[in-house]
Amino acid sequence: MTSTTEEPRRFFFVHMQKTGGVSLYVRMWRYFGREAVYPAPSDGSPTDVAPQLFVRILLDRWRERRDEIQLVTGHFPLCTTELLDADFTVFTVLRDPVERTLSYLRHHRATTPADSERSLEEIYSDPARFRPFIENHMVKMLSLRASEMDNGMMSVIDFDRRRLRRAKRALRRMAMVGVQEDLEDFAQRLQHTYGWDLGPPVHGNSTDHVEVPDSLRERIAVDNRLDMELYEYGRKLLRRRS
Repeated sequence: MTSTTEEPRRFFFVHMQKTGGVSLYVRMWRYFGREAVYPAPSDGSPTDVAPQLFVRILLDRWRERRDEIQLVTGHFPLCTTELLDADFTVFTVLRDPVERTLSYLRHHRATTPADSERSLEEIYSDPARFRPFIENHMVKMLSLRASEMDNGMMSVIDFDRRRLRRAKRALRRMAMVGVQEDLEDFAQRLQHTYGWDLGPPVHGNSTDHVEVPDSLRERIAVDNRLDMELYEYGRKLLRRRS
């Protein structure tokens, strides 16, 4: 008789930038153990963001550590699952696009010395920031095809209603969806559904609130109208599931 080893249940967290995912990540590796979560300390320096961003690094480490990894996190588009030879239970957290973008801008200014004296409006208007990191980020993370993904989540693409429909369809198919403003509710649902013990909430990677003109908020909402619609759709989906 030939014996077979049963594959463990694996999870893929589509970690949108600035949605509270770091706090959730810390709680998950506390439960799973560090080496069962990608990225782990063995995947790169704690201060190195490359393992969280570049798919090629994930694929290299997956070949080395496949049998250890039970949970993949990092800022990887959903289509990354197609490049990994495993089945995944997928979940994500959304955030109001205006608040998400402002949080990203504050974080970038605080962590990038060259831009520390620039206004948030200047950083937002920088094409090197806007198209790879800001423009309809959540729709991109859920609608990007593997064949289009030339630079992970920083891949630059054009947006239309078809992408929004694809992103909505991806949300419907996910096992779990949460929103940043009620992250603890999402953590509780993860614990109840999968039997995890995530421990108490963790607060990290946050930025101090700063006043911004209404004109910038309005501009962000208009420029990211597909993300705005996806976010509202996600909230409605969450209410129906509840």
